[in-house]
Amino acid sequence: MKKYLIIAALFCFGSAFSQQKQVKRAAVAFLNVENLWDTIPSADYIDGTLPRSNPKFHRSVPVDSLKYLETTEDYKGEWSDDLLIGKKVIRKQFLSEDFTVNSPKRWGSKYYNQKLANEAKVISELGRQYTNDNPAICGLIEVENRQVIEDLIKQPALAKSNYGIVHFNSYDSRGIDVAIIYQKGRFSVLDSYKKEIKIYDENGKREYTRDIVIAIGLLDGEKVGIFMNHWPSRRGGEAISLAKRNSAATVLKNEMDKVTAENPGIKLFSMGDYNDDPVSPSLKKHLAAVGDPNELSDKSPYYNLMYKLYKAGVASLAYRDAPNLFDQIIVSRNLYSPEKITPTYSIYKAEIYAPAYLVNKEGQWKGYPLRSWDGDRFTGGYSDHFPAVSVVQKEYIKK
Repeated sequence: MKKYLIIAALFCFGSAFSQQKQVKRAAVAFLNVENLWDTIPSADYIDGTLPRSNPKFHRSVPVDSLKYLETTEDYKGEWSDDLLIGKKVIRKQFLSEDFTVNSPKRWGSKYYNQKLANEAKVISELGRQYTNDNPAICGLIEVENRQVIEDLIKQPALAKSNYGIVHFNSYDSRGIDVAIIYQKGRFSVLDSYKKEIKIYDENGKREYTRDIVIAIGLLDGEKVGIFMNHWPSRRGGEAISLAKRNSAATVLKNEMDKVTAENPGIKLFSMGDYNDDPVSPSLKKHLAAVGDPNELSDKSPYYNLMYKLYKAGVASLAYRDAPNLFDQIIVSRNLYSPEKITPTYSIYKAEIYAPAYLVNKEGQWKGYPLRSWDGDRFTGGYSDHFPAVSVVQKEYIKK
């Protein structure tokens, strides 16, 4: 089964070149950066006296700075932005000491800088063979805080693209977040926010997972919405945990429907690690994402670009020694066109990007993604997931 993991497949809706028309393209992609942590022990500080749209409403701070921060109470309640309005509280992270120089991982500046360079290299290649550019928009999964994103976009492979950041701290129990980076010269943000996913264990106790991060803006003048996801894992088993991902799918669908209703004609990209395959109930039933453009309708307006790849045996990771395609990009139906070149952006290609250097070549995990970690040992690798890429194109008209 491992052989399937090294396949990098793609599909194409249009020709790469037309003698009559020139095209403009943009890559919208994402990468799981596999535990991109800095080297400083951190905690969350929530200042509920600030607007929730302010990045300082909920931010990551060094543990040794906590004594200087004002708090209103030792908070013991449920963690939710709504419940923390007006309060100033600290939330400790149980992994705060895990990625430090004195931890078993010996996580210092040398490894951190290598990790940043590795992730920047991969991001810079997403869609490049079709666009000759870094991604116009790129989602990030498993970032610790805003600072690691700032450090990432300063890497030489990315710095020239002048990336902006959309990021909100989540209440995930591990302290990991999702984020979106975007070329400021190509995408202008009109609005950004997060949607909380509330899930519970079998005893009715609240569990904390990643929020959905949303950015609404103009991509080369066209209004688009980006929905970045990292759904609850399959911990405890697929069947037992399925309800949690069904809940995430419901939150996502409701928000995508709402954004569409409020912005007629907007084009939507939902992407991320769904911890389910394209055929799973969360995506097929609860999100109603179809795998064939012929199935698109008013009731099923979302098209899963990875469905055909999944059916062809393509995988983006191996979970419990079985290939899965958890990393997916789902788009609104107005991004699909049977025409080769369209006046406005439509999907040109979609792929799971797996060049040889991202594939483990030896040992027990031969054929799997070349991940950064083997237990507490930093391998110098990249990620335990292959990234997903979509490329949109339209007719280029010189002004």
